Amino acid sequence: MAMLKDKVAIVTGASSGIGYETAKLFALEGAKVVVGARRSEKLLQLVSEITELGGKAIALPGDVKDESYAKALVELASERFGGLDIAFNNAATNGALGIDSTELSLEEWNNTLTTNLTSSFLGAKYQLEHMLKRGKGAIIFTSSFVGYTIGFPQNAAYAASKAGLVGLTKALAVEYGSRNIRINALLPGGTDTQMGREFASTPESLEFVKSIHALKRLAAPTEIAQSALYLASDAASFTTGTALLVDGGVSICKT
Repeated sequence: MAMLKDKVAIVTGASSGIGYETAKLFALEGAKVVVGARRSEKLLQLVSEITELGGKAIALPGDVKDESYAKALVELASERFGGLDIAFNNAATNGALGIDSTELSLEEWNNTLTTNLTSSFLGAKYQLEHMLKRGKGAIIFTSSFVGYTIGFPQNAAYAASKAGLVGLTKALAVEYGSRNIRINALLPGGTDTQMGREFASTPESLEFVKSIHALKRLAAPTEIAQSALYLASDAASFTTGTALLVDGGVSICKT
């Protein structure tokens, strides 16, 4: 039986990488999916793929930094599919790379924090409202091992934003657990995505990133999607407030 049969889900950052593959997997597992990101052509391609596979999806392009967009995504899920059960708040940016923290502008700092952390709060703000009407729900934030178990130089804004998502997860999980809404953070390791390739942009840096993982490789986006599916599904019915490392052992590897 499909793990998300008759569920309604929102996936942000769905135009590529982890979000793209997770949206497809959710749909294949029976969910009706609202997909969001800035690149409308990629979202339409995703909706077309899902439809061809027999699933149901609708796209709403927009910027997750905009509070009205967070509200619009939830309203679309309710209007088109009857409500909301699952939200995967996955949109993110690397922010400025290769810049010492003392040289990082306040504008760049704020953009990274707003894209990665504040947007997830805004998403949850409206998602929770509709899930409370259902009497049940599951929210997932895409955090990172960066800022949680490992620090990288010239990465302060990204690390702070991703660590902040773990704190947000724990606070909301306690606040809404008694009302049957589970909230978890998913912490991928190095993953073969467009964002990942921006970080590891040379053959040498790519090999270094692979080497710091116990598995000595990057994840495929589909591998991370499987863990998102677990957290979204009733298989994780007693899992809330957790920071789930799906990181190929990068957090424990010293060889």
